[in-house]
Amino acid sequence: MKRIGLAILVVLFAANIRQVQGQRGGGIRTGGNNIVYGDVKVNGGAMNESKPIKLDILLYTEAGNLVSRQTVLSNGRYRFTNVTEGRFQIAVEIENAEVARFNVDLSSPLKHEIRQDVEFQLNETAPHPAAVISVADQYNRSEQAGNAYRKATEAAAKKNYEQAAGLFRQIVENDPKDFPAWAELGRLYFIQKNFDAAEKAYVEALTLNPDYQIALISLGRLRLVQKNFDGAIEVLTHAVKVQPTSAQANYFLGEAYLQIKKGSIAVGYLNEAIKLDPVGMADAHLRLGALYNAVGMKDKAAAEYEEFLKKRPDDPEKERLQAYISANKKP
Repeated sequence: MKRIGLAILVVLFAANIRQVQGQRGGGIRTGGNNIVYGDVKVNGGAMNESKPIKLDILLYTEAGNLVSRQTVLSNGRYRFTNVTEGRFQIAVEIENAEVARFNVDLSSPLKHEIRQDVEFQLNETAPHPAAVISVADQYNRSEQAGNAYRKATEAAAKKNYEQAAGLFRQIVENDPKDFPAWAELGRLYFIQKNFDAAEKAYVEALTLNPDYQIALISLGRLRLVQKNFDGAIEVLTHAVKVQPTSAQANYFLGEAYLQIKKGSIAVGYLNEAIKLDPVGMADAHLRLGALYNAVGMKDKAAAEYEEFLKKRPDDPEKERLQAYISANKKP
């Protein structure tokens, strides 16, 4: 059998889309409120053109326990639902050989809908699959630093946030240029509501790598929480420029413009977020509905709420939204 060589790119599109405070129930595997999904794109190769390739997508806990397994065809979509809080890994296998593995972080005390797309470039002449590139941890560390980073992420996964933050502080003290570690430190400070320290850590990450998308979006969210809307617009505008296909960056930028009463600008970004990720960004329909309702365009608000319920039919606010739609939808 011909071995397929693969050049692999893991692309992080969206994280922490719907912000809902509170702890989730369930065990370490399933029973939570999180969703992890993404498209698996396979480019090039005569084999791909003539016959779809079957891929197995496996979800593991950080400790290596298998949570769930799905089989998808090339250019299909995987989707893991009811995932609990914590850190996980997603592995991709072809013909029972693992060709990719990357991390998924669900350790923040917020509800998550994370989209991570995986893109492969076929090379049927290569003897072995290429190594995976993980966007979330794309930094060349020494073995010692890598072990420290792993220990820090394990501590964070167990909600030992003080310990994890201390370990990440040691990492950046030893290597001040480790921008992913600065971003992780900022995330931990954010979880602990130490917003000033979180801002400094994110800014440090962006000073080292101005286009680091994770830090850009994280800093934008932080500034939204702090009501620094102009500051949020500054970094989120850059995030959209760096990655126009980021549904999350578009969503939060639209939210920032809503907060400064520039709804006409916000509409464009919110609609773009929906276009990029119709299901994951369903909440954008709620924000648009609220905007239209505020300016008296109740028929348009009803249409947005109706679109939202098509994507989230079991939402807790379903009855209230249905009543609004019934009262305001044009015949």
